[in-house]
Amino acid sequence: METKDIILGLRAKKGMSQEELAEKVFVTRQAVSRWETGATIPNTETLMLLSKLFDVSINTLLGSPRQLICQCCGIPLEDSIISKEADGFFNEEYCKWCYADGEYMYHNMDDLIEVCVKNMTGEHFSSEQARTYMKKLLPKLDYWKRYQYLDGAEKFEQFKQQLIHEFNDLHIEGLPKVEKLNALVGKYINLEYRLPNGQTVKFLDDRTTYLGNQLACEFGGNRCFGLAANMEFLLVCTYEEGGLNPELVIYKKR
Repeated sequence: METKDIILGLRAKKGMSQEELAEKVFVTRQAVSRWETGATIPNTETLMLLSKLFDVSINTLLGSPRQLICQCCGIPLEDSIISKEADGFFNEEYCKWCYADGEYMYHNMDDLIEVCVKNMTGEHFSSEQARTYMKKLLPKLDYWKRYQYLDGAEKFEQFKQQLIHEFNDLHIEGLPKVEKLNALVGKYINLEYRLPNGQTVKFLDDRTTYLGNQLACEFGGNRCFGLAANMEFLLVCTYEEGGLNPELVIYKKR
């Protein structure tokens, strides 16, 4: 089906008029009419709003031009199992089991493989066959590919331990000993800091995944530490609940 037919069908299923749909996605009725005649298609921002409103992926709205697979575990993606962000928008890169509410569920490739093997093993597919298949597949997926030169899960874990060591070597007053780092989505930790000259700046990329954690200050109070790192830098900040009043403690190139 084409986008024009999909939007028309979804609108009709909801029992909405063109005017009602237009109001919900902040466009004119004429814009909706043009979509449904095929004269135009919604822009990216509007597609996101339509996706959330109709609870279907953008891929579905566009007529499913791509075969989506989870970029963490490799499972084929249908709308019913596509992950969502904390704000309710679809994240069409992952399934709901690998990514939920802005957080990745798996940080160790071997752990994910063992979970998958249990679900894949059957009469015609042994556990060893499943394990071999997953070990070949996962390094090709985007979630794991960013660390491909680290040569697999063991090297990735070594990299995390190195970052933990570097954080602890900073000896920041009030920061507890760092023992664990998790994969965190940039958009959820990309705070805006005020510089001495009055300007504000963000150091992270909303679309990038970092390794980090949140730790309560050893001195108590209502502030906590936020950590973020990748191959290039270490970042330590403090902030109040909900990321309010953030202050940059250190940004260090590696």
